[in-house]
Amino acid sequence: MTTKYYGWRKASYTEPTDNCVEVARSTANTIGVRDTKASGQGPILDFTRAEWATFLAKIRQ
Repeated sequence: MTTKYYGWRKASYTEPTDNCVEVARSTANTIGVRDTKASGQGPILDFTRAEWATFLAKIRQ
């Protein structure tokens, strides 16, 4: 089964023309992260909501 992602959005700290990361929700209730340089064709890291919350907490320290 292929996970579908929707609502991709670019990181807020990125300049409009720069490459960065994009984040989206999936139909499987997970969070996907991808590199904008791959133009939607590269791999997607898939986080559970708990993993995503832990990740955000760690980078905000």
